[in-house]
Amino acid sequence: MSARPVFLLLMSALSPALAFANTEGAAPGLSSGTFMQAFFGLILIVALIVGLAWFARKLTGGQAFGQGGLKIVGGVALGPRERLVLVEVGDEWLVVGIVPGQIRTLHRLPKGSLAEMAPAVDKPFAHWLKQVTERRRDAS
Repeated sequence: MSARPVFLLLMSALSPALAFANTEGAAPGLSSGTFMQAFFGLILIVALIVGLAWFARKLTGGQAFGQGGLKIVGGVALGPRERLVLVEVGDEWLVVGIVPGQIRTLHRLPKGSLAEMAPAVDKPFAHWLKQVTERRRDAS
């Protein structure tokens, strides 16, 4: 197959206006060429999307977008719209309070110090967060 038919096929797939330019004496209905043009156009668009996704993944080193070194360690819902979340940022953990329209850092502690602070009896994360917020509220 020479390069000229491939070029013409690509041009007709990319520009539907050129493909329908000479339809003055054509019979009503759709020809098989029209279906082929639509099929190859769709294949080309899907290949472009897959190629761009592959390129974006190679560009970022295989990491997902938006990670940025943050990791959610745990969290607890305090109400229908209020949450406490433990977020790992580098070598530090942040206890963050989230309410509608506002996010606040409630407490900072070194990474992994949650296990050291807990007594011999294992308490759930929600209980620990409640104690931290009560201490913060009492200090205010």
